[in-house]
Amino acid sequence: MRKLHIKGLLFIALAVLTVMGVGIQTVPADAATYKTVSTQSLKTTAYHKKSTKGAVYNQSHTRKIANLKSYPNTTWYVSKKVVLRHGKTNAVYYYAVNGRHTVKGLIWHGYLKKGKAPFVLKKAKAAVAVNEETGKVVWSKHANTARPIASVSKIMTLYLVLQKIHTTSAKWSDHVKTSNKGLVAMGNSYSCGGFRFKSGHKYTVQELYYAALLDSSNNAAIALGQWVSGSNAKFINKMNAQAKHWNLGKAHFVSASGLENSDLRQFGYNYGSANANKVSAKDVAYIAQHLIQDYPQVLKDGQIGSKKVNGQTCYNYNNLLKGRKYYQANLKVDGLKTGYTPLAGYCFVGTAKKSGHNRIITVVLHDEDEFTETRSLMNYVYKNNLDK
Repeated sequence: MRKLHIKGLLFIALAVLTVMGVGIQTVPADAATYKTVSTQSLKTTAYHKKSTKGAVYNQSHTRKIANLKSYPNTTWYVSKKVVLRHGKTNAVYYYAVNGRHTVKGLIWHGYLKKGKAPFVLKKAKAAVAVNEETGKVVWSKHANTARPIASVSKIMTLYLVLQKIHTTSAKWSDHVKTSNKGLVAMGNSYSCGGFRFKSGHKYTVQELYYAALLDSSNNAAIALGQWVSGSNAKFINKMNAQAKHWNLGKAHFVSASGLENSDLRQFGYNYGSANANKVSAKDVAYIAQHLIQDYPQVLKDGQIGSKKVNGQTCYNYNNLLKGRKYYQANLKVDGLKTGYTPLAGYCFVGTAKKSGHNRIITVVLHDEDEFTETRSLMNYVYKNNLDK
């Protein structure tokens, strides 16, 4: 009998084990070929990933712990420089740990860049943070791009209502016409309403102000606009004129409520050729700045959790307020306005004044995590003293 070569015997053995269904875990040929040449302690320094490549390995470089692409916005804290030899080549690695101390190990130095990871908002399509006093933009993401803003539009509507109250003989107790069939139908609509105009009740400016601010009532906002200017068209022109007066180059309005014309058409309140109000995140922040500075009462009103208006509960959907799901006591959030349509997504303009800091205004547009991302943005601004 001819003797089988050792490789042939190994092949047969593997084949038999495979047929028998026995699993074999192979070890990479180079798994044990990394040798430590030197280790040097460093002053702990912040780094972040340089590209989508790279991984974190255990200290003997025999096991991958994590891929860096799974930690795109993580700051890694480096405390050691380790030189490893692989074959005839030496390579410099850093021993790093993430901020939560849940992942630690060796990362090749070429995959890291000195400095903390840039702050990002993953979900918002556009966002901004502004120093309320100076108007300085302290953080932004696509902040100059005009986008649909849904009911956030109402901060402009409410500004013009307050302007009329404070600069003319108009009073909070003035009655507003609410009998238009379109407005009544809008209030009864499941998707476009929520606040109903009841026949036989004469609604005041103040009642509709609360309905628009707290409950984001669309028919209340439109009725208030008609009260300000005499007609829906004239009021929308006034909104655009005010934006122009403030030099807001990325703001154009076709609706007092923030509803798109595709929804308003059925109620007879569509206006203009564009489908939606489009305003940049930065210009939304500047509208909010004017509202807060000129009529600061809106900050007190914006903290109201709910209010009865002619028997209907107007609920404030700002979930950063005290008692709400995303409340954080030290941020002291006291406003300002939520918004949503399928086109605009979830939008929120917020404002806060943390003790010892300046007031900031934040805006997030088309953000399904509008409250958590707003809170993250506010904390980032204050933690890094960007409000100064």
